[in-house]
Amino acid sequence: MYRKDKIIKLYNILYKYFGPQNWWPGDTIDEIIIGAILTQNTSWKNVEKAINNLKKADILSLYKIYYGDKEKIIEAIKPSGFYNQKYNTLKNISTLFFRNYKHSYENILRNDISSIKKNILSVKGIGNETCDSILLYAFKKPTFVVDTYTVRILLRHNLIDIKDKYNDVKKLFSDSLESNIELYNEYHALLVRIGKEYCLKKDPLCNKCPIKKGGL
Repeated sequence: MYRKDKIIKLYNILYKYFGPQNWWPGDTIDEIIIGAILTQNTSWKNVEKAINNLKKADILSLYKIYYGDKEKIIEAIKPSGFYNQKYNTLKNISTLFFRNYKHSYENILRNDISSIKKNILSVKGIGNETCDSILLYAFKKPTFVVDTYTVRILLRHNLIDIKDKYNDVKKLFSDSLESNIELYNEYHALLVRIGKEYCLKKDPLCNKCPIKKGGL
């Protein structure tokens, strides 16, 4: 079976077992962008605490972060960890959106995906995974998100090589799947689910894993 066929089969196995995941958590574009940054190197549970703090303080927007009080924002996002670094990243991306797009998402969406991605990646503190999360979930652009769960699962099933880079793994998905926002969203969420519940970093539950039972 070719890798492309295995990528498709993997999706079908996961979707049949888990069903739709309905990602991304967030009520607004700003909340999704902020969440994508805060989730770096921490669990979503901690991000939710930080998001709730920002809501209570009425500063859950990039506009308010751009103009807001630094200490107040840092205090709100402390549950997510690395709060000084994450504050700087939030400040940097809000500055980018203000200077380049006047904080108008209509202005952003007039640009093609490569232009938006180039600008987002220019922000210190944002790498490929965070950038693609913002593009896919906030701006509804068809780009696949590769995270540590994805890499771990594909490595263990010999679908990628240890030497493969982020864009190599991403290309495997884009070459194997139709360019579809909902599909990319669902597949990424399913990989996170299987990674959290079965394909653990230590002591993976291989014998109970639906991927093995599905014959991949």
